[in-house]
Amino acid sequence: MALKRAHILIEGRVQGVFFRASMKEEAERYGIKGWVRNLPGGDVEALIEGENAAVDELIKWCWQGPPGAMIDHITVEWEPPKGEFESFLIKR
Repeated sequence: MALKRAHILIEGRVQGVFFRASMKEEAERYGIKGWVRNLPGGDVEALIEGENAAVDELIKWCWQGPPGAMIDHITVEWEPPKGEFESFLIKR
């Protein structure tokens, strides 16, 4: 099983539209671990780790997000997988 890890910044109208809760549901559906949080400037940040195809699918989902979200830009930085997460969390 090949794993990969991505640090993601999602910009646009992504707060107040249940982006974090929806991303948590999607991550759990794909078996991805990590976290997602709102940033003070209005963006959403996530750190995800899972199987290659699952990570790719979740990043693809981020371009759409939940109903009401409007994505302007996504930045993905690839990192070596560390296996440090036990689940997917919404950080406050």
